[in-house]
Amino acid sequence: MNYIELDKKHTWHPYNSLPTKTKILPVKKTFGQTIVLEDDTELIDAMSSWWSAIHGYNNPKLVEALQKQANIMPHVMFGGLTHEPAALLCEKLAKLTGLPSVFLADSGSVSIEVALKTAILYQKAKGKNVDKFISLENAYHGDTLGCMGVCDPNNSMHSLYGNYLPNNIFTSIENIEKTIEKHHHEVAGIVLEPIVQGAGGMKIHKPDYLVKLRELCTKYDIIFIADEIATGFGHTGKMWACEHADVVPDIITIGKCLTGGMMTLAAMCTTKHISDTISNSEIGVLMHGPTFMGNPLACSVANASIDLLLESNWQEKVSNINKIFTQKLNTLEEVEIVKDIRTIGAIGVVELHDPNFAQFIQDECQKEGVWIRPFGKLIYSIVAYTITNEELNKICNAMINAIKKANIQFKNMEQK
Repeated sequence: MNYIELDKKHTWHPYNSLPTKTKILPVKKTFGQTIVLEDDTELIDAMSSWWSAIHGYNNPKLVEALQKQANIMPHVMFGGLTHEPAALLCEKLAKLTGLPSVFLADSGSVSIEVALKTAILYQKAKGKNVDKFISLENAYHGDTLGCMGVCDPNNSMHSLYGNYLPNNIFTSIENIEKTIEKHHHEVAGIVLEPIVQGAGGMKIHKPDYLVKLRELCTKYDIIFIADEIATGFGHTGKMWACEHADVVPDIITIGKCLTGGMMTLAAMCTTKHISDTISNSEIGVLMHGPTFMGNPLACSVANASIDLLLESNWQEKVSNINKIFTQKLNTLEEVEIVKDIRTIGAIGVVELHDPNFAQFIQDECQKEGVWIRPFGKLIYSIVAYTITNEELNKICNAMINAIKKANIQFKNMEQK
């Protein structure tokens, strides 16, 4: 039995059934921005491996860092021990974020869990017994229990879990000030993705609200948690999306691009005031300790990825990506099934009126040698910064052609 048949029999894929109800493509290898299937079909990856592979696949510097560290020390527990790759990485993240206290975690979801715990412990250390959070409507922050509690229970994939989820407060950007004024006495913090809501609908917001949010969180001593897992490391054109408003949150959560999409690793960065307040209180410690926290392989790759990014002209590359996305995708403005077109940094989004065309559009893009994975009504692409103009134009053209073909189907349905 080959591995494809084994996969069908045993493997439960994310956001899917077992056996799967949607087509799963078998991948043989990767290179650059390309996924090679078992039948040698080549697909340009318009998703940068769930928005993480900012340097493309098989980057030689990341591979070298991984191989070198594997020969020295693949893993050692982080409880009571430390090592150079982790210490260097924490220093890098402290400098990049301006937040000097760094907790390394396994994944983006775990970094959110740690951030929520940190906010609660901080408030307890100051004598406030509060454990609610404010989040945005349509918010998505991960799939573990605490994360699901700050995902909009009515407008997210987690609504099925109902009363099992923590009971938090959700608001719109327009009402965020009123919500904080009303509930500040019962919340430990506010958590949101700055500027761009990723899986929460690829919504792009103007930065003004972040300035007011920073003022209110400071006024009421509420912890401002910026979920930069999807937006960080340049995806919006700035290193961190918060920089669009020139604000520094109390906590930043980081994941996805941290290792250039090569290893699982995330981090929570916070102020010294928060870490000191917890550490100097009766609480004393942050009660969280993943077995593979601070994995030397992942930390080494992350150090190499950050160096690679900082040594590159990534801002110019992202600006060029945005220019092409904007010029090409805006040609769909008059297409009937298109509701909205949004671009920022390395992100290009086409929102449809109807989600029923998503699979057709995905299949059509695949025929043109492009891998996309629509999310409901959203046909979008977030690409590696190493992508060539030729590759990016191929992605855009595939999306445009597929959406126009879907529009013809829509017209035919209307005529019937």
